[in-house]
Parts: sequence; structure tokens; C-alpha cells
Amino acid sequence: MSRSKLNSESGLNLAEVKASIKQSVEAQRQALEELSLNIHRNPELAMEEVKASGWLCDYLERYEFKVERSFCELATAFRASYGKGKPVIAFLAEYDALPGLGHGCGHNIIAASAVGAGVAGRVAVDRFGGCLQVIGTPAEEGLGGKVLLAQRGAFSDVDATMLVHPGTRDTAVIQSLGCAILDVEFWGKAAHAASRPEQGINALEAMILAFNAINSLRQHIKDRSRIHGIITDGGQAANIVPAHSAGNFMVRALDEAYLEELKAKVLDCFKGAALASGARLDYRWAEISYAPLRANRALVEIFTRNMESLGRRMEPFDPQRSMGSTDMGNVSQLVPAIHPSIAIAPASVSNHSPEFAAAAASEAGLEALLTAATALGMTAAELLGQPELLAKVKEEFLQSA
Repeated sequence: MSRSKLNSESGLNLAEVKASIKQSVEAQRQALEELSLNIHRNPELAMEEVKASGWLCDYLERYEFKVERSFCELATAFRASYGKGKPVIAFLAEYDALPGLGHGCGHNIIAASAVGAGVAGRVAVDRFGGCLQVIGTPAEEGLGGKVLLAQRGAFSDVDATMLVHPGTRDTAVIQSLGCAILDVEFWGKAAHAASRPEQGINALEAMILAFNAINSLRQHIKDRSRIHGIITDGGQAANIVPAHSAGNFMVRALDEAYLEELKAKVLDCFKGAALASGARLDYRWAEISYAPLRANRALVEIFTRNMESLGRRMEPFDPQRSMGSTDMGNVSQLVPAIHPSIAIAPASVSNHSPEFAAAAASEAGLEALLTAATALGMTAAELLGQPELLAKVKEEFLQSA
């Protein structure tokens, strides 16, 4: 839709603006499908999403967005803005893939729905003022692109943020765990495992002792906390006492205070294994950790209403369900945010699986993309057109801190 067309609609009321957003998303159907499938067919790992970020920027520039590439000195991040002044409502796009699985998390749908919402939402900016942003956030899968963007001030002027993640159910509130990543190494002493084992210090045995200690610890941690890891080096040959072992571990919890407590307990498992085995321990906590997700309930209510107006029955929040972790959690600690889920596959399909990757390129995935884009655009229109709603969102954010 051209700028002149939007200006001719400057007298529209909120209901008419929302109807126009729905029409705009439908008009973008073919283009958004092609964009989503192009990203899906060309999976790029974290911080390597050159094609995806380029396609998304090109798409937004065609619709008069001012695009800043290599945003905050991240080569595959971007910020696209339409309008000026306050309030600023941001749709966040993710577009990185998984090693070996491609888009087994459906980030192609997140990206396309974000730009579709941005383009459709321009009518709300022209009618009510303010600014819409689409912020491209690379490297959600483990490298924390949003964490880096947050540290560099990307969200300092934003009033509310949103993205919709594909999943196996329709719900506006999901539970996300805080996550810290630990790399460990044990250093021992090599020796012939048969003729001179007494001369060796077994670094692999130290790692196994640590695993056993963690398995014992699991019985005594809070519900929905998680500890899991892999051995990345366990020695070179069966007849050599391993002089080195290495592993990578993740520690997760529902709140940051307990995450810190759990990190200390996990580290004690490795320290105890070093003491018992005689191996030397080296460890490093990753500089980037994921915060728990803090869903803004006032914003959830608006989004839920819009989704249900589009024919999706939203499931209530279930505190017994848990999920992984997301760097959207870090954003949600700074600014009102939602991270709802939209179903593209049945409940029997697991995220991060080949079956889910296939669903992300299916007809159901496309329909979910269009619905998500429409609901996002409508929600932004309500925030721009009804200042009292945005004030309620901000008040809830402050009170829940």
C-alpha cells in the first residue's frame, strides 16, 4: 500500500484501521510466503544470517521503512522504522537456523510475520502517529543476539515489543527459563592404561564423576529447573589414560535468583570431581546468559483479543508446562513484551525436530504466519490509537518488576 493511499485513510477509526491491517496482510500473502520459504530453504546459523537479513531489509525498504543494517555493530542485525516520535512499538524478527535441522524452530515464520505486521501496521502510524519498528535479532539459538542488542541500547526508546513463535498450541503466555552455559575441562596425565595405569590421572573419570554428582543433584532441585550437558572430548584411545576431557552444560531455572544458586551447586559437582580424581579443573561461564521471560499481562490481553477475533482459540496459561529458554527473556526485563505461541503442528510434534522443520514450510505454517502478522499489527494499532491501553501496559510492567 502506497504512502498516498495511507494518507487518504487518515480519518479511519480504530476498527477501520484494524480492518485495513487485515486486508494488507492478505494482500501480502504471496510475498510473505515467498519470503518465509526462501529463508526456510536457505538455513543460516547464528550470526551468519546474511541472506535472511538482506531479504528482510529489502522487503521493508520497498514499503518506505528507513532501514539501518548492521544495527548495533552486529552484521546480520537491523532496525527498520516507519514514522517518528513516540510511542515506539517494535516487532522482533528471528531468522537463524539450527545445526543439522535447518528451521526446526520455525524462525522463518517469526521473521516473515514480523515484517508483514510492520508493513500492514503503517496505516495505524499514519492515522494515530508514533513509530513502528521491525528489529532484526540474529542468533537466538544460543549466542544471544537480543542480549547483545539490549546491552548496546537497541531497546532504550521502545515502549513495547512483540514476536510470535510457531509451536504446537495457541497461547499468549509461555514459560521460559533463565539459562546459563558452562564450559568445563579436566586436565589429567596420560599413561598406558594396561601396563602403567597407576602413573595416570584420568580426566575422563573426573568428567564421569561430575555427571554422576549432577544426576544426584537433580533429585534436590526445584521443579522445572534443568541441568543438562554433553561430553565434547573423552580421550583419544581406549588404551591411553585420558589426559583431557571437556564438556558443555546448560543450567536453567524459572527465576534469576535460583539460577545463581543452582549455578553454584553445579560448579561444586565439578570441583568435587576434580578433588576426588586429582585432575585439574578449568571452567568458564558464558558471558551471555538468558533471563526468564516476563510476559506483560496487559499486552497479553490485547493480543489474545485480537487473535480470537481472527478465529484462534487461545489456551490459558498452564504453569505446569515448561519450555526452553529465549533471549526474548532479556528484552522482557527491560520493556513490556510478549512472546506468544501459534500452532503450526499437532502436539505430538516436537520443536527442534525434522517434523517441525517440515511444518514451518507447510500450508499450516503459512496460515499461522498470516494470522500472527495480522494479530501483531492489530495489537500495535490499539497501542498507538488508545494511549490509555499503552499506559496500562507500562503500569503493569512497573508493578511486576
